[in-house]
Amino acid sequence: MNKVVATGKTIEEAVKRGLAQLAADKDKVTVTVLEQPSKGFLGLIGVKDAKVELTLLTEPAPVPAASAPSLPQQNETETRQEAIGDAPRQDSGNPVEEAYQEAVGFIVDVAGSMGLQVEVEVVHGKDAATLQISGPDLGLLIGRRGQTLDALQYLTNIVANRYSDSFIRLVLDAENFRERRKKTLEDLADRLAGRVVRTRKEVVLEPMSPQERKIIHSRLQDHRQVNTYSKGEEPNRRVVITLK
Repeated sequence: MNKVVATGKTIEEAVKRGLAQLAADKDKVTVTVLEQPSKGFLGLIGVKDAKVELTLLTEPAPVPAASAPSLPQQNETETRQEAIGDAPRQDSGNPVEEAYQEAVGFIVDVAGSMGLQVEVEVVHGKDAATLQISGPDLGLLIGRRGQTLDALQYLTNIVANRYSDSFIRLVLDAENFRERRKKTLEDLADRLAGRVVRTRKEVVLEPMSPQERKIIHSRLQDHRQVNTYSKGEEPNRRVVITLK
């Protein structure tokens, strides 16, 4: 076998896979790029891997040392890089760090498509990393009761975990929305629990995300007079507050 076709998320990755199949070094092959990689729409739809063809070089006949051209190693590398058509990657070499970079880039791209200019800061926590989004007019990015922000968070986690060898959890926040929403839900839980005690009738809340339902349950878990449970199927699952 002196020729193989290999694919990868990047041209560099595809070349590495082809070299592994041929059990050859990079300077022993010629590389032809068959297809450039594409991230598709929002990094999810229409994603296309890079495809390259690697051909083993035939050993040249011996020539006198005086007639053999002498090329600097750096120029040879640069020439071969140009043939591949892929600029040297400027990453940390750390898959998890690369995943964070892809997540940040994805958020910036989505915000840009909405006409928003944002900055994203990665704040590492014990169980998850929070991506703090800052910029003007973030109400559009947050959406009604955080629905747009939740949807973007879901997609960002998918994008990030495509680039990480281990699972990572990302939480998106903008204008301290998560903390403000938590306070609103805790106040709502207290108010509705009081209503259940007064009227002795259970209360069924509107559909909520798993994260928001957890806030309600946690707020009332030590309440002396009411219990909480969830019913229904996603995305219409609701919290029910009832008397003990």
